[in-house]
Amino acid sequence: MATYFLRRMLLMIPTFIGSTMLVFIILQLAPGGPLEQAIQRVQMGAAAQGEGGGDSADISSGGGTALPESAMNELKRYYGFDKPIWARYLIWLGLYPREIRYREIKFESDEFEIEKRVGKLNGQVWKVKIHRDENDELTIYESDGSASETWYAHIEKITDADLHTGIVYQREISGIFTGDLGSSYTYQTPVTEVMKPRFKISMFFGLTGIFLTYIICIPLGIRKALSHGSSFDFVSSVVIFIAYSVPGWAMGGVFLVLFGGGSYWDIFPLGGFHSPVDIWEGLSLWGKIVDQLHHAILPIFAWSIGSFATLTVLMKNGLLENLSQDYIRTSYAKGLSEKRVVWLHAIRNSVIPIASGIGHLIGIVFAGSYFIERVFNIDGFGKMGFQAVLDRDYPIVLAFLVVGVLIRLVGNILSDIALATVDPRIRFK
Repeated sequence: MATYFLRRMLLMIPTFIGSTMLVFIILQLAPGGPLEQAIQRVQMGAAAQGEGGGDSADISSGGGTALPESAMNELKRYYGFDKPIWARYLIWLGLYPREIRYREIKFESDEFEIEKRVGKLNGQVWKVKIHRDENDELTIYESDGSASETWYAHIEKITDADLHTGIVYQREISGIFTGDLGSSYTYQTPVTEVMKPRFKISMFFGLTGIFLTYIICIPLGIRKALSHGSSFDFVSSVVIFIAYSVPGWAMGGVFLVLFGGGSYWDIFPLGGFHSPVDIWEGLSLWGKIVDQLHHAILPIFAWSIGSFATLTVLMKNGLLENLSQDYIRTSYAKGLSEKRVVWLHAIRNSVIPIASGIGHLIGIVFAGSYFIERVFNIDGFGKMGFQAVLDRDYPIVLAFLVVGVLIRLVGNILSDIALATVDPRIRFK
Protein backbone atom coordinates (compact mmCIF):
# COMPACT_ATOMS: atom_id res chain seq x y z
CA MET A 1 0.00 0.00 0.00
CA ALA A 2 2.90 2.34 0.72
CA THR A 3 4.10 1.84 -2.87
CA TYR A 4 0.67 2.75 -4.19
CA PHE A 5 0.49 6.02 -2.26
CA LEU A 6 4.05 6.86 -3.27
CA ARG A 7 3.05 6.45 -6.93
CA ARG A 8 -0.03 8.58 -6.33
CA MET A 9 2.08 11.35 -4.83
CA LEU A 10 4.49 11.20 -7.75
CA LEU A 11 1.57 11.36 -10.19
CA MET A 12 0.50 14.59 -8.50
CA ILE A 13 3.41 16.36 -10.23
CA PRO A 14 2.33 15.80 -13.89
CA THR A 15 -1.31 16.29 -12.91
CA PHE A 16 -0.46 19.61 -11.29
CA ILE A 17 1.66 20.69 -14.28
CA GLY A 18 -1.05 19.74 -16.78
CA SER A 19 -3.87 21.47 -14.87
CA THR A 20 -1.98 24.69 -14.25
CA MET A 21 -0.54 24.82 -17.76
CA LEU A 22 -3.99 24.54 -19.35
CA VAL A 23 -5.49 27.33 -17.22
CA PHE A 24 -2.36 29.49 -17.59
CA ILE A 25 -2.50 29.33 -21.40
CA ILE A 26 -6.23 30.10 -21.45
CA LEU A 27 -5.69 33.13 -19.20
CA GLN A 28 -2.83 34.42 -21.32
CA LEU A 29 -4.83 34.12 -24.55
CA ALA A 30 -8.12 35.46 -23.18
CA PRO A 31 -9.01 38.99 -24.31
CA GLY A 32 -9.41 41.84 -21.85
CA GLY A 33 -6.38 40.89 -19.76
CA PRO A 34 -4.47 43.15 -17.36
CA LEU A 35 -2.39 44.67 -20.17
CA GLU A 36 -5.47 45.69 -22.15
CA GLN A 37 -7.13 47.06 -19.01
CA ALA A 38 -4.05 49.08 -18.10
CA ILE A 39 -3.89 50.52 -21.63
CA GLN A 40 -7.57 51.38 -21.45
CA ARG A 41 -7.14 53.17 -18.11
CA VAL A 42 -4.23 55.19 -19.48
CA GLN A 43 -6.20 56.08 -22.61
CA MET A 44 -9.27 57.11 -20.63
CA GLY A 45 -7.19 59.24 -18.29
CA ALA A 46 -5.42 60.94 -21.18
CA ALA A 47 -8.70 61.46 -23.01
CA ALA A 48 -10.25 63.07 -19.93
CA GLN A 49 -7.23 65.32 -19.57
CA GLY A 50 -7.54 66.33 -23.24
CA GLU A 51 -11.21 67.17 -22.83
CA GLY A 52 -10.33 69.29 -19.82
CA GLY A 53 -8.07 71.49 -21.90
CA GLY A 54 -4.79 69.59 -21.59
CA ASP A 55 -2.53 69.34 -24.60
CA SER A 56 -0.78 66.04 -23.82
CA ALA A 57 -3.53 63.69 -24.98
CA ASP A 58 -3.23 62.54 -28.53
CA ILE A 59 -6.72 61.36 -29.36
CA SER A 60 -6.84 58.93 -32.25
CA SER A 61 -9.63 58.70 -34.76
CA GLY A 62 -11.05 55.72 -32.89
CA GLY A 63 -11.59 57.76 -29.75
CA GLY A 64 -8.58 56.29 -27.92
CA THR A 65 -5.22 57.71 -26.97
CA ALA A 66 -2.04 56.57 -28.67
CA LEU A 67 0.44 55.40 -26.04
CA PRO A 68 4.14 56.12 -26.52
CA GLU A 69 6.11 53.04 -27.47
CA SER A 70 8.24 53.32 -24.33
CA ALA A 71 5.12 53.29 -22.16
CA MET A 72 3.75 50.29 -24.03
CA ASN A 73 7.03 48.40 -23.54
CA GLU A 74 7.00 49.29 -19.86
CA LEU A 75 3.49 47.90 -19.44
CA LYS A 76 4.40 44.70 -21.28
CA ARG A 77 7.41 44.18 -19.03
CA TYR A 78 5.39 44.86 -15.89
CA TYR A 79 2.72 42.32 -16.78
CA GLY A 80 5.18 39.86 -18.30
CA PHE A 81 3.82 40.02 -21.84
CA ASP A 82 7.21 40.76 -23.35
CA LYS A 83 8.01 37.04 -23.23
CA PRO A 84 6.49 34.07 -25.10
CA ILE A 85 3.86 31.99 -23.27
CA TRP A 86 6.21 29.09 -22.57
CA ALA A 87 8.72 31.44 -20.93
CA ARG A 88 5.99 33.12 -18.88
CA TYR A 89 4.79 29.74 -17.61
CA LEU A 90 8.29 28.61 -16.65
CA ILE A 91 8.92 31.97 -14.95
CA TRP A 92 5.67 31.57 -13.01
CA LEU A 93 6.71 28.06 -11.93
CA GLY A 94 10.13 29.34 -10.86
CA LEU A 95 12.08 27.27 -13.40
CA TYR A 96 13.22 30.18 -15.58
CA PRO A 97 14.85 33.46 -14.47
CA ARG A 98 12.71 36.58 -14.46
CA GLU A 99 13.97 40.06 -15.25
CA ILE A 100 13.82 42.54 -12.37
CA ARG A 101 14.96 46.12 -11.73
CA TYR A 102 15.23 46.82 -15.42
CA ARG A 103 16.38 50.19 -16.79
CA GLU A 104 16.02 51.40 -20.36
CA ILE A 105 19.21 52.14 -22.28
CA LYS A 106 19.86 53.87 -25.64
CA PHE A 107 22.87 53.83 -27.95
CA GLU A 108 23.36 56.25 -30.78
CA SER A 109 24.63 54.75 -34.04
CA ASP A 110 28.20 55.84 -33.31
CA GLU A 111 28.05 55.18 -29.58
CA PHE A 112 29.55 51.98 -28.21
CA GLU A 113 29.81 52.61 -24.49
CA ILE A 114 27.52 54.36 -22.04
CA GLU A 115 27.32 54.72 -18.28
CA LYS A 116 24.00 53.95 -16.60
CA ARG A 117 22.84 54.53 -13.08
CA VAL A 118 21.09 51.36 -11.87
CA GLY A 119 20.37 52.16 -8.24
CA LYS A 120 22.21 52.31 -4.94
CA LEU A 121 24.68 49.93 -3.32
CA ASN A 122 25.74 50.33 0.31
CA GLY A 123 24.27 53.83 0.33
CA GLN A 124 26.26 54.90 -2.73
CA VAL A 125 25.09 55.55 -6.27
CA TRP A 126 25.48 52.35 -8.30
CA LYS A 127 26.59 52.91 -11.87
CA VAL A 128 27.63 50.40 -14.52
CA LYS A 129 29.31 50.77 -17.89
CA ILE A 130 27.65 49.05 -20.85
CA HIS A 131 29.78 48.23 -23.88
CA ARG A 132 28.20 47.46 -27.28
CA ASP A 133 30.08 45.69 -30.06
CA GLU A 134 29.35 45.74 -33.78
CA ASN A 135 26.96 42.78 -33.45
CA ASP A 136 24.91 44.58 -30.78
CA GLU A 137 26.18 42.22 -28.09
CA LEU A 138 26.33 44.01 -24.73
CA THR A 139 28.89 43.58 -21.97
CA ILE A 140 28.46 45.19 -18.55
CA TYR A 141 31.31 46.36 -16.33
CA GLU A 142 31.21 47.60 -12.75
CA SER A 143 32.76 50.94 -11.82
CA ASP A 144 36.04 49.19 -10.91
CA GLY A 145 36.32 47.75 -14.41
CA SER A 146 35.37 44.16 -13.52
CA ALA A 147 32.68 42.31 -15.42
CA SER A 148 29.32 42.56 -13.64
CA GLU A 149 27.92 39.33 -12.20
CA THR A 150 24.55 40.77 -11.25
CA TRP A 151 23.48 42.88 -14.23
CA TYR A 152 22.54 41.77 -17.75
CA ALA A 153 21.52 43.70 -20.85
CA HIS A 154 20.33 43.22 -24.39
CA ILE A 155 19.23 45.32 -27.36
CA GLU A 156 15.50 45.15 -28.05
CA LYS A 157 15.04 47.36 -31.11
CA ILE A 158 16.84 49.48 -33.69
CA THR A 159 14.80 52.44 -34.90
CA ASP A 160 14.85 54.12 -38.28
CA ALA A 161 17.09 56.83 -36.80
CA ASP A 162 19.65 54.09 -36.10
CA LEU A 163 18.95 54.36 -32.39
CA HIS A 164 19.71 51.14 -30.53
CA THR A 165 17.34 50.73 -27.55
CA GLY A 166 17.37 47.99 -24.96
CA ILE A 167 17.27 47.28 -21.24
CA VAL A 168 19.70 46.50 -18.46
CA TYR A 169 18.31 44.25 -15.74
CA GLN A 170 18.96 41.75 -12.98
CA ARG A 171 17.75 38.18 -12.83
CA GLU A 172 16.18 36.08 -10.13
CA ILE A 173 14.57 32.65 -9.89
CA SER A 174 11.23 33.02 -8.15
CA GLY A 175 7.91 31.30 -8.67
CA ILE A 176 5.46 28.94 -7.05
CA PHE A 177 8.13 26.26 -6.61
CA THR A 178 10.14 28.73 -4.53
CA GLY A 179 7.09 29.88 -2.56
CA ASP A 180 6.65 33.15 -4.45
CA LEU A 181 3.09 33.54 -5.76
CA GLY A 182 3.76 37.00 -7.15
CA SER A 183 2.17 40.35 -6.36
CA SER A 184 -1.44 41.29 -6.90
CA TYR A 185 -2.14 43.81 -9.65
CA THR A 186 -5.15 45.13 -7.71
CA TYR A 187 -3.84 45.29 -4.15
CA GLN A 188 -0.16 45.95 -5.05
CA THR A 189 0.92 43.53 -2.31
CA PRO A 190 2.22 39.94 -2.32
CA VAL A 191 -0.48 37.43 -3.13
CA THR A 192 0.21 35.45 0.03
CA GLU A 193 -0.67 38.49 2.15
CA VAL A 194 -3.92 38.92 0.23
CA MET A 195 -4.86 35.23 0.46
CA LYS A 196 -3.83 34.40 4.01
CA PRO A 197 -6.62 36.12 5.99
CA ARG A 198 -9.26 35.11 3.44
CA PHE A 199 -8.13 31.49 3.41
CA LYS A 200 -8.41 31.39 7.21
CA ILE A 201 -12.02 32.51 6.93
CA SER A 202 -12.90 29.83 4.39
CA MET A 203 -11.00 27.22 6.41
CA PHE A 204 -12.97 28.16 9.52
CA PHE A 205 -16.31 27.81 7.77
CA GLY A 206 -15.16 24.77 5.79
CA LEU A 207 -13.86 22.71 8.71
CA THR A 208 -16.82 23.68 10.91
CA GLY A 209 -19.26 22.82 8.13
CA ILE A 210 -17.64 19.43 7.44
CA PHE A 211 -17.60 18.56 11.15
CA LEU A 212 -21.23 19.51 11.70
CA THR A 213 -22.33 17.79 8.49
CA TYR A 214 -20.80 14.46 9.45
CA ILE A 215 -21.84 14.45 13.11
CA ILE A 216 -25.44 15.26 12.09
CA CYS A 217 -25.89 13.34 8.84
CA ILE A 218 -24.37 10.00 9.88
CA PRO A 219 -26.53 9.58 13.04
CA LEU A 220 -29.56 10.91 11.15
CA GLY A 221 -29.04 8.45 8.30
CA ILE A 222 -28.68 5.59 10.79
CA ARG A 223 -31.86 6.59 12.58
CA LYS A 224 -33.77 6.85 9.29
CA ALA A 225 -32.54 3.42 8.17
CA LEU A 226 -33.47 1.73 11.45
CA SER A 227 -36.91 3.37 11.38
CA HIS A 228 -37.44 3.04 7.62
CA GLY A 229 -41.04 3.74 6.63
CA SER A 230 -41.98 5.40 9.92
CA SER A 231 -43.42 8.88 10.37
CA PHE A 232 -39.99 10.15 11.46
CA ASP A 233 -38.42 8.82 8.26
CA PHE A 234 -41.09 10.42 6.09
CA VAL A 235 -41.10 13.84 7.80
CA SER A 236 -37.29 14.08 7.96
CA SER A 237 -37.02 13.11 4.27
CA VAL A 238 -39.48 15.87 3.31
CA VAL A 239 -37.56 18.47 5.33
CA ILE A 240 -34.17 17.34 4.01
CA PHE A 241 -35.15 17.34 0.35
CA ILE A 242 -36.92 20.69 0.61
CA ALA A 243 -33.75 22.15 2.09
CA TYR A 244 -31.66 20.42 -0.60
CA SER A 245 -33.78 21.89 -3.40
CA VAL A 246 -32.98 25.44 -2.28
CA PRO A 247 -29.41 26.67 -2.97
CA GLY A 248 -27.38 27.51 0.11
CA TRP A 249 -26.95 31.17 -0.85
CA ALA A 250 -30.71 31.54 -1.40
CA MET A 251 -31.41 29.88 1.93
CA GLY A 252 -28.91 32.29 3.49
CA GLY A 253 -30.89 35.22 2.10
CA VAL A 254 -34.08 33.77 3.62
CA PHE A 255 -32.36 33.39 6.97
CA LEU A 256 -31.25 37.02 6.89
CA VAL A 257 -34.77 38.17 6.10
CA LEU A 258 -36.27 36.09 8.90
CA PHE A 259 -33.59 36.30 11.59
CA GLY A 260 -31.23 39.11 10.56
CA GLY A 261 -30.93 42.50 12.18
CA GLY A 262 -34.00 44.67 11.66
CA SER A 263 -36.32 41.71 10.99
CA TYR A 264 -39.21 40.52 13.15
CA TRP A 265 -36.91 38.00 14.85
CA ASP A 266 -33.83 40.15 15.36
CA ILE A 267 -31.52 37.34 16.47
CA PHE A 268 -28.45 37.33 14.23
CA PRO A 269 -26.37 40.10 12.60
CA LEU A 270 -26.87 40.93 8.93
CA GLY A 271 -23.44 39.69 7.94
CA GLY A 272 -19.72 39.98 8.38
CA PHE A 273 -17.18 37.58 9.81
CA HIS A 274 -17.32 39.30 13.21
CA SER A 275 -18.25 42.67 14.69
CA PRO A 276 -16.55 45.85 13.43
CA VAL A 277 -12.88 46.16 14.37
CA ASP A 278 -13.42 48.95 16.91
CA ILE A 279 -15.90 46.73 18.80
CA TRP A 280 -14.04 43.45 18.19
CA GLU A 281 -10.74 44.69 19.64
CA GLY A 282 -12.44 45.78 22.86
CA LEU A 283 -13.93 42.34 23.57
CA SER A 284 -12.46 39.79 25.96
CA LEU A 285 -11.44 36.33 24.73
CA TRP A 286 -14.78 34.84 25.73
CA GLY A 287 -16.58 37.80 24.20
CA LYS A 288 -14.73 37.25 20.90
CA ILE A 289 -15.69 33.57 20.90
CA VAL A 290 -19.35 34.40 21.49
CA ASP A 291 -19.29 37.17 18.88
CA GLN A 292 -17.62 34.87 16.33
CA LEU A 293 -20.21 32.14 16.88
CA HIS A 294 -23.01 34.69 16.70
CA HIS A 295 -21.87 35.78 13.25
CA ALA A 296 -21.02 32.26 12.03
CA ILE A 297 -24.25 30.34 12.72
CA LEU A 298 -26.24 31.43 9.67
CA PRO A 299 -23.32 31.27 7.16
CA ILE A 300 -22.27 27.80 8.36
CA PHE A 301 -25.82 26.52 8.09
CA ALA A 302 -26.16 27.93 4.57
CA TRP A 303 -22.67 26.59 3.71
CA SER A 304 -23.48 23.03 4.79
CA ILE A 305 -27.13 22.59 3.95
CA GLY A 306 -26.45 21.33 0.43
CA SER A 307 -24.46 18.36 1.77
CA PHE A 308 -27.02 17.33 4.35
CA ALA A 309 -29.36 15.52 1.97
CA THR A 310 -26.59 13.77 0.03
CA LEU A 311 -24.74 12.40 3.05
CA THR A 312 -27.92 11.50 4.94
CA VAL A 313 -29.37 9.55 2.00
CA LEU A 314 -26.03 7.84 1.32
CA MET A 315 -25.83 6.75 4.94
CA LYS A 316 -29.43 5.54 5.03
CA ASN A 317 -29.35 3.65 1.74
CA GLY A 318 -25.95 2.13 2.51
CA LEU A 319 -27.14 0.86 5.90
CA LEU A 320 -30.40 -0.50 4.45
CA GLU A 321 -28.46 -2.37 1.77
CA ASN A 322 -26.03 -3.88 4.27
CA LEU A 323 -28.81 -4.89 6.66
CA SER A 324 -30.23 -7.09 3.89
CA GLN A 325 -26.92 -8.87 3.21
CA ASP A 326 -26.31 -12.52 4.06
CA TYR A 327 -23.55 -11.82 6.57
CA ILE A 328 -25.99 -9.76 8.66
CA ARG A 329 -28.52 -12.60 8.72
CA THR A 330 -25.69 -14.98 9.64
CA SER A 331 -24.71 -12.71 12.52
CA TYR A 332 -28.27 -12.73 13.83
CA ALA A 333 -28.38 -16.52 13.45
CA LYS A 334 -25.24 -16.84 15.59
CA GLY A 335 -27.05 -15.05 18.40
CA LEU A 336 -25.34 -11.65 18.22
CA SER A 337 -27.36 -8.76 19.59
CA GLU A 338 -28.94 -6.25 17.22
CA LYS A 339 -26.82 -3.46 18.65
CA ARG A 340 -23.59 -5.37 17.98
CA VAL A 341 -24.64 -6.41 14.48
CA VAL A 342 -25.69 -2.91 13.43
CA TRP A 343 -22.96 -0.85 15.06
CA LEU A 344 -20.02 -3.21 14.67
CA HIS A 345 -20.67 -4.81 11.29
CA ALA A 346 -23.30 -3.01 9.19
CA ILE A 347 -22.37 0.60 9.86
CA ARG A 348 -18.69 0.13 9.08
CA ASN A 349 -19.51 -1.09 5.58
CA SER A 350 -22.21 1.55 5.16
CA VAL A 351 -19.84 4.50 5.58
CA ILE A 352 -17.69 3.37 2.63
CA PRO A 353 -19.50 5.64 0.08
CA ILE A 354 -19.20 8.57 2.48
CA ALA A 355 -15.50 7.93 3.09
CA SER A 356 -14.77 7.74 -0.64
CA GLY A 357 -16.20 11.24 -1.18
CA ILE A 358 -14.47 13.05 1.67
CA GLY A 359 -11.69 14.38 -0.59
CA HIS A 360 -14.18 15.85 -3.04
CA LEU A 361 -16.09 17.49 -0.20
CA ILE A 362 -12.89 18.99 1.23
CA GLY A 363 -11.96 20.44 -2.16
CA ILE A 364 -15.34 22.10 -2.61
CA VAL A 365 -15.62 23.49 0.92
CA PHE A 366 -12.10 24.90 1.13
CA ALA A 367 -12.52 26.71 -2.17
CA GLY A 368 -15.22 28.76 -0.51
CA SER A 369 -18.55 29.86 -1.88
CA TYR A 370 -18.73 33.22 -3.60
CA PHE A 371 -22.52 33.48 -3.40
CA ILE A 372 -22.75 32.68 0.31
CA GLU A 373 -19.86 35.02 1.09
CA ARG A 374 -21.55 37.72 -0.96
CA VAL A 375 -24.91 37.25 0.78
CA PHE A 376 -23.36 37.44 4.24
CA ASN A 377 -20.77 40.10 3.28
CA ILE A 378 -17.84 37.85 4.19
CA ASP A 379 -14.50 38.58 2.57
CA GLY A 380 -13.52 34.95 2.06
CA PHE A 381 -11.49 32.85 -0.34
CA GLY A 382 -14.25 32.23 -2.88
CA LYS A 383 -15.19 35.90 -3.12
CA MET A 384 -11.52 36.82 -3.55
CA GLY A 385 -11.08 34.33 -6.41
CA PHE A 386 -14.21 35.41 -8.23
CA GLN A 387 -13.34 39.11 -7.95
CA ALA A 388 -9.81 38.39 -9.18
CA VAL A 389 -11.25 36.81 -12.34
CA LEU A 390 -13.38 39.90 -12.97
CA ASP A 391 -10.40 42.21 -12.34
CA ARG A 392 -8.06 40.02 -14.45
CA ASP A 393 -5.74 39.88 -11.45
CA TYR A 394 -3.76 36.95 -12.84
CA PRO A 395 -1.42 36.39 -9.86
CA ILE A 396 -4.41 35.89 -7.53
CA VAL A 397 -6.31 33.79 -10.07
CA LEU A 398 -3.31 31.50 -10.59
CA ALA A 399 -2.60 31.31 -6.84
CA PHE A 400 -6.26 30.39 -6.30
CA LEU A 401 -5.79 27.70 -8.95
CA VAL A 402 -2.66 26.36 -7.24
CA VAL A 403 -4.38 26.09 -3.86
CA GLY A 404 -7.49 24.52 -5.40
CA VAL A 405 -5.57 21.93 -7.41
CA LEU A 406 -3.35 20.97 -4.47
CA ILE A 407 -6.32 20.63 -2.13
CA ARG A 408 -8.16 18.48 -4.65
CA LEU A 409 -5.13 16.24 -5.26
CA VAL A 410 -4.45 15.82 -1.56
CA GLY A 411 -8.17 15.29 -0.97
CA ASN A 412 -8.21 12.39 -3.43
CA ILE A 413 -5.37 10.71 -1.55
CA LEU A 414 -7.20 11.29 1.75
CA SER A 415 -10.27 9.63 0.21
CA ASP A 416 -8.20 6.55 -0.66
CA ILE A 417 -6.75 6.45 2.85
CA ALA A 418 -10.20 6.78 4.43
CA LEU A 419 -11.57 4.12 2.10
CA ALA A 420 -8.80 1.68 2.98
CA THR A 421 -9.31 2.42 6.68
CA VAL A 422 -13.05 1.65 6.79
CA ASP A 423 -12.97 -1.24 4.31
CA PRO A 424 -10.36 -3.91 5.18
CA ARG A 425 -11.07 -5.70 1.89
CA ILE A 426 -9.39 -2.90 -0.07
CA ARG A 427 -5.68 -3.29 -0.65
CA PHE A 428 -4.05 -0.79 -2.97
CA LYS A 429 -1.22 -2.24 -5.04
